[in-house]
Amino acid sequence: MDAMITFLQKGGPAMWVIAALSVATLALILWKLWRLVALGAFAGARAERAVTLWQEGARDEARQAVAGRAGLRARLVRAAIGALEAGLPDAAAREETTRIARRLLAEARAGLRALELVSVIAPLLGLLGTVLGMIDAFQTLQASGATADPADLAGGIWEALLTTAAGMSVAIPAAMALSWFEAVADSARADMEDLATRLFLAGEGR
Repeated sequence: MDAMITFLQKGGPAMWVIAALSVATLALILWKLWRLVALGAFAGARAERAVTLWQEGARDEARQAVAGRAGLRARLVRAAIGALEAGLPDAAAREETTRIARRLLAEARAGLRALELVSVIAPLLGLLGTVLGMIDAFQTLQASGATADPADLAGGIWEALLTTAAGMSVAIPAAMALSWFEAVADSARADMEDLATRLFLAGEGR
């Protein structure tokens, strides 16, 4: 613990901010992963089965396949089936399904802007800490004049560079997590578009 505190102190105020940001980023990533699991972003078998049953004309079985399911795809299929069975005009049914899909995708993308912000500002905070550290090191060099010890200057420089490394170590995992979460959301969107289109085409064919 003492070594960690010493490390943070060497980096200056920017290092403390980056440390706090790293804790918040980890919490955000874990929360987002839990949220996607809770939303059923990785599940789609029930929705696929429901659409297949609907295409085959087994409407009761199709409704039962997604009844009470919490997955994004299942909720979209359930909404589309409800719109089709409500007797709405085709355009209105599609619009209602699109509205539900947008809401579901908004739930899937919640928190991604925060991760994007972290991936942008963490390196900038690190660079700011480095610049401030370099300014301090060169001020010390100027004050010492000809008696300056190059070893002291080198020590000040590498301490200043710590914040850049720390900022990048926070930004890289944040950017990787952001990319993966966006891929999950994009996959869910593509699947929902496909499922809804097949439902409406099957409804038109009957």
